[in-house]
Amino acid sequence: MPIAYDMTIFAKLFLAAVFGGMIGLEREIHGRPAGFRTHLLVSLGACLYVITSVHFYTLYGNFSGRAAVGVDPGRVAAQVVAGIGFLGAGAIIREKLSVRGLTTAACLWLAAAIGVSCGVGLFGISLVVTMMSLLSLLLLKKVEAMLTRDTYVYLRVWSESRPEQEGKIETLLGGCRIGVTNLTMEYNVEKNEIFLMYQLKYVSSKLACKPVDVVSSLEGVKRVSLSWE
Repeated sequence: MPIAYDMTIFAKLFLAAVFGGMIGLEREIHGRPAGFRTHLLVSLGACLYVITSVHFYTLYGNFSGRAAVGVDPGRVAAQVVAGIGFLGAGAIIREKLSVRGLTTAACLWLAAAIGVSCGVGLFGISLVVTMMSLLSLLLLKKVEAMLTRDTYVYLRVWSESRPEQEGKIETLLGGCRIGVTNLTMEYNVEKNEIFLMYQLKYVSSKLACKPVDVVSSLEGVKRVSLSWE
């Protein structure tokens, strides 16, 4: 095998490792589970898969023109796209009502794509995509922090059974600029008590008062809890 061809392969692998590692470094700094080494290895491995696939094509492809080419180098790249989904799924963590790790999973998916593009020699595109992804991770995070977001919580209330008690609670919540999206109610006949579970939606920056404080002050309420699960 010519030395020039060897150097081309090394250049592809090196750039795939560098570009993937650059994205992983941002994830590492922010304490994500899939960081510098993981992204570097994903990009490097994807690049090697493509290089190997192209090498199979040059070795076993039928280029005589008398028959169809028997090897498809695109199959390995397609399997990289499907296989990276398992690694990305492992980076996604569900915490109560929130889901973490989606950005890291997308970064792993992108690192694999960068590795594939380096494997076929698209260095310019790989560099541009790497820069675009880093800009989006570093700059758009500040933009996201400026946006207003809805917060969903569960408010549980144990109270004496009184007429229109649930309506009074909803009125108090409305005064705090909190919306009720769902209500579950249980009635204890023996103790003449009710249990109310509200699913609430509000914007933190527009919250006028704390739901636990206002509901606790209502006559007949015995216990109040707020949770995100």
